[in-house]
Amino acid sequence: MRVERNYPVAMGALMILFGLVGCSDMQRLMGPSAEVTQCKDPRPMVCTMEYMPVCANLEAGGSATYPSGCNACADVAVASWVNSPCEEK
Repeated sequence: MRVERNYPVAMGALMILFGLVGCSDMQRLMGPSAEVTQCKDPRPMVCTMEYMPVCANLEAGGSATYPSGCNACADVAVASWVNSPCEEK
């Protein structure tokens, strides 16, 4: 019976999560992609705590792994990112 009482809370949490993620990120959440995503202005000021590592291409050259695409684009040093961690050298 405890599950039935917590069902509305769980559904509310899921609705909030999907609202924070936004429609533009839903396609990325559905599966990995090799597409390059360009960072656009205005840059994100707040990101969710998701961990879906991306490899970011830096404006000055080189690359770095960030916890998510949102975290990557929040850094003004990042130009774009791909949906996978950077390869270790």
